[in-house]
Amino acid sequence: MISPRASTKIEAIAAQIIPTDGTPGAREAHAVYFIDRALVTFGRDKQAAYARGLKELQSRTLELFPKAHSFSELTSGEQIRLLTAIEQTDFFELVRVHTIMGFLSNPEYGGNYNRVGWKAIAFEEAHVHTPPFGYYDAEYGKPK
Repeated sequence: MISPRASTKIEAIAAQIIPTDGTPGAREAHAVYFIDRALVTFGRDKQAAYARGLKELQSRTLELFPKAHSFSELTSGEQIRLLTAIEQTDFFELVRVHTIMGFLSNPEYGGNYNRVGWKAIAFEEAHVHTPPFGYYDAEYGKPK
């Protein structure tokens, strides 16, 4: 389980990865809850990577912004600057993937609160779809 302090940092990172703009973002989708749940279930083996990554994030935060106490306290612009500096790291990639998963997952897994991710991509929540499914088979069922 993610500590409250770490949770705040991860939520701030996720909010920059999928920001709130004209539609809800990772924060509104509660992606951090998905990540927390992932780290005690299927992603348990990633706990050490998160611990190392958060330690490095704190180090880089102090390196770039000596007066800051935490990544989550930085302005949006400062957060983006710091994330740009670490975007090629395994930690950033891991948080990015988990954020996207949390934004689009089935809500029963802890993210995609109120189905905001599905609404953002116009996902039709149906168990069965009838053809035609898309432009590629628009001619389906038409007489030849």
